[in-house]
Amino acid sequence: MNKAFVRESEDESEDETGLDPAPGLPPGTRNYITPGGYARIRDELDHLLHTERPTVVETVQWAASNGDRSENGDYLYGKKRLREIDRRVRFLTKRLDLAEVVDPAARKEGTDQVFFGATVTIREVDDEAGETQTYQIVGVDETDFSRHRISWISPLARALLKAREGDTVRFQSPLGWREVEVVEIAYRAIES
Repeated sequence: MNKAFVRESEDESEDETGLDPAPGLPPGTRNYITPGGYARIRDELDHLLHTERPTVVETVQWAASNGDRSENGDYLYGKKRLREIDRRVRFLTKRLDLAEVVDPAARKEGTDQVFFGATVTIREVDDEAGETQTYQIVGVDETDFSRHRISWISPLARALLKAREGDTVRFQSPLGWREVEVVEIAYRAIES
């Protein structure tokens, strides 16, 4: 059948298209996010709506004016790209609607416990060398393991929540059960 007569589903999920890099949130929870993460998502949404989408719409209009659309690469690619942009816009809009901005630098009370936005230094209990690792607990949309930013719903962050300096926590990692000791807890602004 000719692709011109096949209607593509408008309700494809972001997971199927590869546009959803963030895991789903637990049911009934808010999308906790730092001010920097919120600004990045808002900037991406603005860029898509005010820069990229109008450019693609212009290209599609030009390609459509050239006549036969069934073999017009610019038209077909442009329409596909518009669907991708619109899908991403819907995803980002939903994320921003659910967002609850939490500024770790503004935290005044309870700084001796681990909560969202904390920068936590840990040490493996069984590690004789005493090497430490530092992680920032951030929102699901800000997770970046290469920068030591872990989602607040990750197993390590869940185990660390409400722990204090000197506490030992146990959690299930992909490598099996691990025990870590909380060495230091700090609350500071998270750089972009």
